[in-house]
Amino acid sequence: MDLPDEETPDVGIVMGSDSDLATMAGGQGKRPGAYAALADELGFEEQTDYEDAPESRFTFETFVVSAHRTPDLMYAYAETAEERGIDVIIAGAGGKSADLPNMTASIAYPLPVIGVPVQEKSVDSVIGMPQGAPITAVDAGKSFNAALTAAQILSRQHNEIRERLVEYHQGLQEDVGEVSRDLHELGTPGFKDEYWD
Repeated sequence: MDLPDEETPDVGIVMGSDSDLATMAGGQGKRPGAYAALADELGFEEQTDYEDAPESRFTFETFVVSAHRTPDLMYAYAETAEERGIDVIIAGAGGKSADLPNMTASIAYPLPVIGVPVQEKSVDSVIGMPQGAPITAVDAGKSFNAALTAAQILSRQHNEIRERLVEYHQGLQEDVGEVSRDLHELGTPGFKDEYWD
């Protein structure tokens, strides 16, 4: 579809399997994921209908594209991402052969790709790119940080995203300040009684 940039997703989120969704989106006992960072913290909307874009100026899309089971789909996604308006891709995969982030980065080049090792055993696979084939990666399971990194990339062109990132970061600083004050004023036993179950 030939749509203006304002009506196409800015961030693409891909994962090798729907079993990666708990890490990539958050939930099911996992820490918050990329979905939480983009939608809940930064005000992006997930775009699911390309004939009726969300009202939010900044959006993302989510797909399962397995490097091993559906290589043609992965190739088509990565090869067309830039011309479809995607500015950055977050790619997550698990297992020892977590090739989706690497392959996506190779095919989508020069579009930036942020790799998310879904499991600890996936780290070496995700970061193991040869010289001349770059990928940015986060620690295992931390797709939330991948989404913040994607937003940082976008913020170089969109001041509104920069402002949202600064506001989010200031909130973190204030939260730490409050906890530090309460720990100091209540003392360790009092803090534990107040905040711990």
